[in-house]
Order: sequence, then C-alpha cells, then structure tokens
Amino acid sequence: MKKPFFSSFLFLIAAIVLSLAIGSVFISPAEIWDILRGAGEEKFAFIIWNIRLPRTILVALTGAALSGSGAAYQGLFRNPLADPFLIGVASGAGLGAVIAMSIQWPYSFWGLMAIPMSAFIAALITVFIVYFLARVGQTIPTTNLILAGVAFSSFATSLTSFLMLRSTSEVRRALGWLLGGASQAGWTAIFAMLPYLVIGLSILIFFSYRLNLLQFGDDQAQQMGLNVNRTKTILLVAASLATASAVAFSGIIGFIGLIVPHVMRLWFGGDYRRLIPLSIIGGASALLVSDIIARIVLAPQEIPVGIITALVGAPFFLWILRRVKNQGYW
Repeated sequence: MKKPFFSSFLFLIAAIVLSLAIGSVFISPAEIWDILRGAGEEKFAFIIWNIRLPRTILVALTGAALSGSGAAYQGLFRNPLADPFLIGVASGAGLGAVIAMSIQWPYSFWGLMAIPMSAFIAALITVFIVYFLARVGQTIPTTNLILAGVAFSSFATSLTSFLMLRSTSEVRRALGWLLGGASQAGWTAIFAMLPYLVIGLSILIFFSYRLNLLQFGDDQAQQMGLNVNRTKTILLVAASLATASAVAFSGIIGFIGLIVPHVMRLWFGGDYRRLIPLSIIGGASALLVSDIIARIVLAPQEIPVGIITALVGAPFFLWILRRVKNQGYW
C-alpha cells in the first residue's frame, strides 16, 4: 500500500524541482533549495517566488484536479472514457468562466473567486445534461457518452467563442486563459482556486470506498446499504467542482483526466481508495512534465500545454477505445 504512494511522491517532487529549474534562465536544484530557505541570490529569488513557483503550483493543482475528477467520473459512470474533457464538462466549465470574465470582474481575490463559481455552475449543468442524454435505462453506453459529450462541448465552445468575439477589454484575458492560463497567473489565482479544489478532491477521497460499491451496479450497491442516488449526486458535484477549479484558471486542458487514472489502474489496481489519491498525485506530476515539455520544445517560445496533452492523449484515447471494443470495460 505504501510503496505506490512513496514512488508517486518521489516522481512529483522531481517534477516540481524540474519545473522550478527549467526556464529562460536555468536555476540549479542547490540554488532553489537555498532560495526556499531564505538564502540564495536576489535575482534568482525573484524569479522563483514571483514567476516559477506560482506557475508550478497552479499547474500541479490543475493536473491533480483533472485526474482526480477523471477517475471519479470513470467510476461513477462505470465507463473508461468518462473524462472531463471528452464528456464536455471542461468545455462547459470554460463557458462559465468566460461568462464571469465578460462581466469584467476586477483582478482581485474576490473578483477571481467568482470565476470558478461560475465555472462550477456551468460544469454541473453540463454533466447532468450529458448524463441524461447518454443514459439508456440503467446503463451509459460508451458511444452515447462520447456523442453527447462532443455535441455539448461543441455547443459550449461556440458560445465561448461568441462571447470572446463580442467582448472588448476582457478578450485578451479570456484568450490568455483559453490558451492555458498558468503562465499569466500568480499567487492570487492560486488562493482563489484552493477552496474549490480542496473541497472537491477531499469529498472524492472520502467517498472513494462508495465508488468501489458502485462498481457492482446500483441494485447490489443499494442492497449493501449504500444510498445510491445521494452518493452519485455528491460525487457528481464534487468532481464537477474540482474540474471547474482547474478550468477556471488554467483553461481547457484535455486528456489528463483520461490518461492518468488508466495508467494508475493498470499499475496499482482498481481499488478507488488508492486510485483516487494516486490519480491526484499522478495528475499533478503528469501535467508538470507536460508543462516543462511545452516550455522547452520550441524554446524560447512557449506552446500551450494543452497541445502536449492532446498529442499524447489522442493516441491513448484510440487505444482505450479499441480495448473497450475488444474486451469490454476494465
């Protein structure tokens, strides 16, 4: 039980150190350690504390939120393709975030707090719409889930584009967010994001055992004493809250919530008491590595991290789709 968590934490620490070290100016791990404990050169300290550390933390929190919610959606729908990006929740949350931005909230803590709240409401509406469109009886076929997700995602993306086109002073801010807001964010965005993220992921971890019971089917889970409808509602709300907190400040980043839970399931098994926390840790590491690649592949120019995750995630998605077709669910 302890070994998977220990190795996952080691990988996360290594990804954090690399993220802090790599940039237009390389800062050695020894210098980073000196800066974090109050020593080190002043010019490097400014770079770490004001630029790289906020970005690193935001990227890690975003990856954790998307992967944790992805694992929860997969268990909740009992569908291996239930990812915040593929089922349209990320696009719905993005629409909510742009609506909040178009109101021209001030760039302050309380102004930023309104963005994830708007994204959360839109994400929640999205997940319920997609759920009821895809549902056939007591099951949610893979094809229906993907089609419903793609359809609503297209609708949400169209509305998002319309709002951005008609906006004036907020269009630059919205465009920067759409391309991956981590590079523009600072400590204020992190503090505004944390309450939503902590609440959402904490509930998912707390309800992980109930996700195990749901894998037996609604009827059998009910016989085991689980209040199925209440549990599903709480999990939907918590996963949507975590997704919204990520999308609100980092844009729409696809496939992290699909890849990481599958890798963790293949390596460490399908027990959600381990899978949810491991997906959270693994998602933080995976998105940090993707962000590092996005920074160095065309250095000194940066590319949006969503391009990196899509290049890896699209082939992975096709492999899972083929696996589902040939073997059924996991």
